[in-house]
Amino acid sequence: MAITLADAKLNTQDDVDLTVIDEFRKSSWLLDNMQFDDVVNPSGGGATLTYGYTRLVTERSAAFRPLNTEYGTEQAKRTRATVDLSVMGGAFEIDRVLSNLGPAASNEVTFQMNQTIKSAKAFFADQAINGTINSSTSTGFEGLSKVLTGSGTEYKQGADWSAPANESVAHNALDAVDEFLGLLDDTPSALLGNKKTIARIRSLARRAGYYSRSENAFGQTIESYNGIPLVDLGAKAGSADPVIGIDSKTGATDLYAVRLGLDAFHGVSTVGSNLVRQWLPDFSMAGAVKRGEVELGPVAVALKATKSAAVWRGIKVNPATP
Repeated sequence: MAITLADAKLNTQDDVDLTVIDEFRKSSWLLDNMQFDDVVNPSGGGATLTYGYTRLVTERSAAFRPLNTEYGTEQAKRTRATVDLSVMGGAFEIDRVLSNLGPAASNEVTFQMNQTIKSAKAFFADQAINGTINSSTSTGFEGLSKVLTGSGTEYKQGADWSAPANESVAHNALDAVDEFLGLLDDTPSALLGNKKTIARIRSLARRAGYYSRSENAFGQTIESYNGIPLVDLGAKAGSADPVIGIDSKTGATDLYAVRLGLDAFHGVSTVGSNLVRQWLPDFSMAGAVKRGEVELGPVAVALKATKSAAVWRGIKVNPATP
């Protein structure tokens, strides 16, 4: 069985929980659209939060068979992979005197909750792309950048998008985009990049007539290239640096294409998981300073088929610096 944050919303009755889930959904296209395979069961002595699966790394072909001959043998190739689930989020402390200052929409509790949600969703996006396992704390999981390194869907064709393009250049650039997308096993669910990369694709798509806009369930505008959503993953938690960075010397960055699904790129969670949980400060109890928390997880990401995700390395979006 798979769940999404929208499903998690249906399973909670608490108004604050509903608001927190909606904030995660509104502020993260990835979290709003990703399915989570809720199958990890950590019950029992010595249990772990490990999800094991088989990843398809090489597909097989097919051929004609002349009569009275046999097919040549060929095998698709798989590899075993595991990922450990981790919890992520943050905590804050508020003095009871500050808790009710200002209008309800901007008081300190609301402000700190929203900022913690913002950092948690940014951290998840960062880990989904750049994640590595922290051996000293036994937390974290491998993101797409590491998983796709050296794979058949790591695309390294040079591209220079650092200057505005005319119509001819735009068509040539989009030919390269289509070649990149052709590495995948099906139409991707989204193109994931940073603000600069998404702006360049938007500009190219407009010139070639492949740009479109639509609204999601929250009334937010979703931009698309040829029907494929363009998603800016934003900045890392607590930083102005983009999740998908730009080399300060070369001006180069990466672009990711992902197909979401339980047979492709998806999230992993525990059985019966609420995915998102929150604890508000309890000012009814004695003590001047109270603690609040927001938590996502335990979660991880899994790539079931190498060809369901691709990365284009080295797209130049800024002029090189000497």
